[in-house]
Amino acid sequence: MNEKKILTTPISSEDLAGIKVGDIIYLNGHLVTCRDVAHRRLIEAGRELPVDVRGGAIFHAGPIVRPVEGQEGKFEMVSIGPTTSMRMEKFEKEFVEQTGVKLIIGKGGMGPNTEAACKEQKALHVVFPAGCAVLAATEVEEIEDHQWDDLGMPETLWVCRVKEFGPLIVSIDTEGNNLFENNKVEFNKKKARAYEEISKQVSFIK
Repeated sequence: MNEKKILTTPISSEDLAGIKVGDIIYLNGHLVTCRDVAHRRLIEAGRELPVDVRGGAIFHAGPIVRPVEGQEGKFEMVSIGPTTSMRMEKFEKEFVEQTGVKLIIGKGGMGPNTEAACKEQKALHVVFPAGCAVLAATEVEEIEDHQWDDLGMPETLWVCRVKEFGPLIVSIDTEGNNLFENNKVEFNKKKARAYEEISKQVSFIK
């Protein structure tokens, strides 16, 4: 059995060498939830991110948290499901360049901007399985900080300490290879062959 691949923040470019699309990895250390509005504040409004994510991980997610009873200002994770990553596509290249983030976690694939960012800055986009939000919450050991609370619970930057957070499926690697786009190509090839074969078998139908 292959040994479980675990990345620990801060992550270096060297840590990502040899990891390819389709690989399954896990994360130890810290990740920060970071969705649409936080991306827009950084890129469009030019506001500095109040959390240092250089060498770190962000999660395209809108979590549900609750206050920890008897501990003022402390919160615990209830549910943390991934948001569709493509919503951040137009911001992600500049976001990676400006912040130095190494691991982008989300749902579904991303496009050419993120491919270029991952290749040029040596980063990864990975997918957390949809429908596992409660499982993900159990892998958050503690919410250590929260910033931009004015954005509301889903858009707040929640700084989480995690242990073996995953499984995370690598969808874009440091060479810019894109698992989802590769799969589309293969699917279309199979579809064309299947269409041709079916057409032969039903050619008698006018």
